[in-house]
Amino acid sequence: MEQTVVKTLVFPSTLDEALKAEQQVLEHVARHDFDEDACFAIRLALDEAISNAIQHGNDGDPAKQVTVRYTIDGDAVRVEVGDEGNGFAPTGVPDPTRPENLEKPNGRGIMLIRAYMTEVEYNQKGNRVTMIKRRGCMLPLRQ
Repeated sequence: MEQTVVKTLVFPSTLDEALKAEQQVLEHVARHDFDEDACFAIRLALDEAISNAIQHGNDGDPAKQVTVRYTIDGDAVRVEVGDEGNGFAPTGVPDPTRPENLEKPNGRGIMLIRAYMTEVEYNQKGNRVTMIKRRGCMLPLRQ
């Protein structure tokens, strides 16, 4: 297993750059021997968080940047994804599982992030999410 990794990536709001950033994070996760389920969870949550940052936070503007900070050690993967947008209130996003929201395209990414990561927090402005996946922890500690 590798030593603790601490990195910051800053890239324009484009899918190509997002894929490169995700790949770099996931390569470090794999080197720390996280199991297949944890790797899947981290990949899914990271993809959703970066997609939200690009599409909703930065309005798809390639002139705006996304920042990904991550720390990986033997116990956990901690990833922060931030954008240059105005932010949002995570508690204001309608529950996508309610019957009246089933046909709406919004809110599923946030739901998936919360379902697959151990801990999820948003900053007060709502333009940065911090996600933690602890080794061997299958269910979220809090929502």
